This record gives sequence, C-alpha cells and structure tokens, in this order.
Amino acid sequence: MPTIAIVILVVFSAVLAGVIVVRPATTVSRAGKILAFCVLFFLPLFCLAAGMQNEMTRSESTAFCLSCHIMEPYGKSLHIDDPNYLAGAHFQNHRVPADEACYTCHTDYAMFGPVKAKLGGLRHLYVYYLGTPPTPENIKLYKPFNNEVCLHCHLGARSFEEGVVHNADPATLPAIKAGTLSCISSGCHETVHNVGHWAKDVKFWSAKD
Repeated sequence: MPTIAIVILVVFSAVLAGVIVVRPATTVSRAGKILAFCVLFFLPLFCLAAGMQNEMTRSESTAFCLSCHIMEPYGKSLHIDDPNYLAGAHFQNHRVPADEACYTCHTDYAMFGPVKAKLGGLRHLYVYYLGTPPTPENIKLYKPFNNEVCLHCHLGARSFEEGVVHNADPATLPAIKAGTLSCISSGCHETVHNVGHWAKDVKFWSAKD
C-alpha cells in the first residue's frame, strides 16, 4: 500500500475515533457498537499491518541502506570503475537488482532469511543510536559471508560450473558448494567493497541517463 494511502487511512481512523470520544452516544445502537469496534480495534490493527509492510519493503531498498552516513563509502564502492570490485561489478552489470543490491547480497536465503536480515538491521539501529557505531572501514559482518548467497544465483550457471579457475583443482568446486571454501577467500573474489583501502586515483562509473 502506498505511503500516502496509509497516511490517509490513519488520519481517517483518528477522525472517527475522535468522533466516538466526543459523542459516545453514537455507540448506544448496535450499528454504533460495530462502528466503535472497527474504529478502535480493527482499523488501528490494519494501519499497523499496512505500515509495517510498507516499511519492511522500504528497508530492502538500496536507498534505505545507504541513507545512513556511515554506509556512504559502501554506496560509493558500488560505482568504482574496476571489475575486480565484486560489489561494484554486480551492481553496475545488474547481476543483482540495482534498487535492492545491498539486501540481495546480505540476506540469508533460508526460509526465514529475510526475517533474520531485518532483525540484523534492527541491531544496526541499536548500535547506531544507543551504542558506539564503528567507522566505515571497521564495519565487520556478524558472521562469515555465506556462499549460499552467491550460489542462489550462480549455482548451475555455465560460467560458474565450467569456469577455468573453479575447475583448475578438482576439489575447488565441491568445496565452494559445500561452503568450506569461501567465495571471497584470498586469491578469489576478495575485493568486495574495500572501504578504507581505495587507491587515491580510483575512478568512478556513473550510469548514463
């Protein structure tokens, strides 16, 4: 539901609730009781559910993630003109949805993965407002990056299954699929965002209108 529709619904509910408070006699009749029930119970719950759904969806957007100034360098890294930067290469080539790039690559794709990701986001808010937030270059993942996130898209792809590097050693591909060899291991796709270690002359790419 669009944000403006939710706002209108909340205002409408508040006005009806005000009418019931100012004129309680309206609840004497059966119809009045039904109206009071809807206004004081059903409509608030509906507004809450619609608002939560709207905000949960918005929290998946790249713009939402990068609205925090600590994350600004990570947003800039998506535009570095260097194919060795894993995040930038995926973002610029639309290997992930550009408007949900952060969420796509930082979500556990298990059944309750999205819920876990959002709970992790709440932890970010707690640290930011009530704790001591780290500097951008010192931000760390809560746990090692899970290959399943990469394999969600790449598993079965010819470029992945038949890749020269992946098949140079017969043990490499099975280890990647089993998660015992990380996709971002040293010597593999190790340059992800690389915040704090950019070269001074790094170039940035911008999409053409």
